[in-house]
Amino acid sequence: MNELTDQSGIGPRVLRLRTERGLTQRALAEPDYTAAYISTLEAGRVRPSGTALRYLADRLGVSVEQLATGRPPHLAAELGLRLAEARQLLCAGEPAEAAPRFAELAAEAERHGLAEQWSAALLGLGDCALDTGELDQAIEHFQAAEDLLREAPLPARVPALRGRAVAHLLAGDLRYACYLLESAIDQLNTGGLADPHALLLLYSAVIAPYMDLGAHRRAAQAADLALALAPQVADPALVARLHRGVARTLLAEGRAAEAEASLAKAQELYQQLRIRTELAHCHWMRGYLRAQDGDLPAAERELRTARELLARGQATLYLQQIDVELADVLRRAGRSTEATALLADLLDSLHPGRGAVHGGAAHRLLGRIAEEQGDAAAAEAHYRTALELLAGAGAAADLADLCRLLGDLLRRTGRLEAALDVYRSGLGHQAAPGTTTLGPAPAAPPL
Repeated sequence: MNELTDQSGIGPRVLRLRTERGLTQRALAEPDYTAAYISTLEAGRVRPSGTALRYLADRLGVSVEQLATGRPPHLAAELGLRLAEARQLLCAGEPAEAAPRFAELAAEAERHGLAEQWSAALLGLGDCALDTGELDQAIEHFQAAEDLLREAPLPARVPALRGRAVAHLLAGDLRYACYLLESAIDQLNTGGLADPHALLLLYSAVIAPYMDLGAHRRAAQAADLALALAPQVADPALVARLHRGVARTLLAEGRAAEAEASLAKAQELYQQLRIRTELAHCHWMRGYLRAQDGDLPAAERELRTARELLARGQATLYLQQIDVELADVLRRAGRSTEATALLADLLDSLHPGRGAVHGGAAHRLLGRIAEEQGDAAAAEAHYRTALELLAGAGAAADLADLCRLLGDLLRRTGRLEAALDVYRSGLGHQAAPGTTTLGPAPAAPPL
């Protein structure tokens, strides 16, 4: 017997269970213990040994875990099933319905001290907030999930860390998103923790900020490493996300047919898994691919399909990003009035703290429309606003192209010195293609 004060609440539980079963202290104690010992234990002045705990649990007809923790039997398994149901709602594009379920599960897991289930529920809340564009809330939930698992090995914390990085990416903080993902990749690969599932999650996530930063070589390397890891991972949703990311790197390299094949693989998996939001992303990217090929009617169909899939779940931020792509297709199809109206509706909600890269793209498009309509002053204003947004996000590739557009506009209006300054700035953004400002690329996994 361990003569320490009971800090775990076992004593009051023994008292409650004994009373519910109509047992006296003597009846519970004998033959191995005394009534005095039970009295001391129930008063919280002693903590039972492992042997005593097993004896009392058997006498009271409960599990040792239930007596020691107060948790109902099989609670962890039950919470796991309910978490899976909430996750399925989220996959079906219903974040508004999934969020209260995750919140309820988080509260229940917290009440019973189940850190793993509590963290999983917070992860679900973070993903719901990502889908609805509530980025500050998403970051808070993901950070809380990480904090709960601070003593766990890094692979267990990677899903929450990846979620936090995605939220920062959507907010326009590309460099910090890269820093989070690259740091974790480095720790896994150099610390003997090269878990294939965790690494695939990180490599799939880092492709997008690399591409937005103009670090195409680094993105392609991440895609190659992820493809090498994929056979070791049994999660089809993660493999599908990988193929979607790989398609983006292939598009940047002009390998349209291979990009189409990767998108087809991703779409097939998402359809089987009924993951509505990710399926919408496949249509979104296919719309971009069709636009690059010059097939504008097909591009519009794909983008509107993506919009329809996301609209049901109120995925506001993603919808706004698709609208930017759709507006570009409408402009190229000669429907500038429709494009302008679409962009005007979303500009107020795209700013440096929320969708800065796509906010910059929206102003760039409005600048091109204004220039095509002969309004040079309005075009310059939009281009300069776009430059400010993209510079804050560090989107080097887009900045270089935007400097070209603004420089050309200034040159045509006779402002040669100003044009030269803008061209020089664009060349600076393009000076080191395929790199970031983050230093060396992370260590490669021991494949």
